[in-house]
Amino acid sequence: MAKNRVEKITERLVMPIIQNENFELVDLEYKKEGSNWYLRIYIDKPGGITLDDCQKVSEQLGEELDREDPISENYFLEVSSPGLDRPLKKDSDFIRFAGEIVEVKLYEALNGNKVIEGELVGLEENMIKINVANVGLLELPKEKVALTRLAVKF
Repeated sequence: MAKNRVEKITERLVMPIIQNENFELVDLEYKKEGSNWYLRIYIDKPGGITLDDCQKVSEQLGEELDREDPISENYFLEVSSPGLDRPLKKDSDFIRFAGEIVEVKLYEALNGNKVIEGELVGLEENMIKINVANVGLLELPKEKVALTRLAVKF
């Protein structure tokens, strides 16, 4: 089955479940790793997701997937938090996490760097704005950014 079709069907099935629990769908992916297929759902909520939250969504979504049976291959269903280094995907993520330190990976190097770290200012007119130490404000076109994620600092 086509990857995009599985992801769209899964999103349709999982949204009522996570909305009922007041969770946020951060991301979902259906991908093959080695000989196995994985359907991964990443959820979040203010204060963070617990193991019980993941189990609840996994059980409910598993029932829906069994009922509709949209995936012909055998697969593993995984429901988890997005982690400390959460990816920022939706426009609302760039507003919500303004002021946080982010790591931005570019498709092509900018001034010799494909990875830039700085304080997220926000997103405006499809431009990701970050303050970079010793550089200042950078405005990066979203289409030139491969990945933006929260930076983990210890």
